Amino acid sequence: MKTIAESADQVRPLLNGQYIPSSIEVTTVKGKKLPLGEVLNGKKTILFFYRGGWCPFCNTQMGQLKQIESQLSKLGFQLIGISTDNEQDLQKSIGKNQLDYQLLADFNSVVSQAFGLAFYSSQKTTERYLAAMGLKNPLQKNKAGELRLVLPVPAIYVIDSRGLVQFNYVNPNFKVRLHEELLLKAAELVK
Repeated sequence: MKTIAESADQVRPLLNGQYIPSSIEVTTVKGKKLPLGEVLNGKKTILFFYRGGWCPFCNTQMGQLKQIESQLSKLGFQLIGISTDNEQDLQKSIGKNQLDYQLLADFNSVVSQAFGLAFYSSQKTTERYLAAMGLKNPLQKNKAGELRLVLPVPAIYVIDSRGLVQFNYVNPNFKVRLHEELLLKAAELVK
């Protein structure tokens, strides 16, 4: 298991040419815990990590992905999102954004940690998010022993049917997301 980074710009994400951690458990919207490999089920997958349904940038991204979902499907890809939301909040996101694709819960940030995307938010951000967003995610102790909110750096992975990362986009600036045309181009290149 990779360590949780002290800040967003210190993450060490899973890279192209590496296999996903298929044995790591994810939680479905129905609360069922399954190994990630079982959820992907040998299918080509666009796997994206987002902070939560409370994040306006994440909601915009989910809408953009919804617009190209049928094109991704024609290329043989399934689309799956993972966030620190709990199952109930995932269901709200699916309803609010009218999503057909699957969302998975990573409430304790274990999956984002396995992908090298998890980081401790600053004290100011932790306090602001807990107060303003009403987040109930468990706080974790950073190296200094301070309780902090752990978030994933937003990321998109293009994964082949063997679980091998063919392309990834990871940006510590949560306001900047991969343009959907670039994602489609990367997906087209995966055989």
